[in-house]
Amino acid sequence: MSKRKGTRYERELFHIFWEAGFGCVRTAGSGSTTLPAPDLLVGGNGRVLAIECKALKEGSKYFKEHEIRELKEFSDKFGAEAWVAVRFNNKGWFFVRVKDLGLSKKDTYFISFEIAEKKGLRFDELMK
Repeated sequence: MSKRKGTRYERELFHIFWEAGFGCVRTAGSGSTTLPAPDLLVGGNGRVLAIECKALKEGSKYFKEHEIRELKEFSDKFGAEAWVAVRFNNKGWFFVRVKDLGLSKKDTYFISFEIAEKKGLRFDELMK
């Protein structure tokens, strides 16, 4: 997926959070800085979420080791919950805790529709 499409989906989710009454900022992450930074930082109802966003047509998305390590590190330091938001074409957004991501035989984290459907939450469920 191109950086342009990724930015579009981050903005889509940014607006979804604001429309639901939560504060949300897009951070300068994804390679723009050498320090850990999630794609989105969301706050409201006593919760803070650090979110890495991905969009897929189908199949699975594998993460570089440092992406998940940095999301965890940022979340720990900031006092936020670490989440991966994944948008599948024609299926919408799913939110998966880092601990619920798949782990390959090579110790690489990944997300698939099957994992998202089984272990993930939809937006309304996440915000309860």
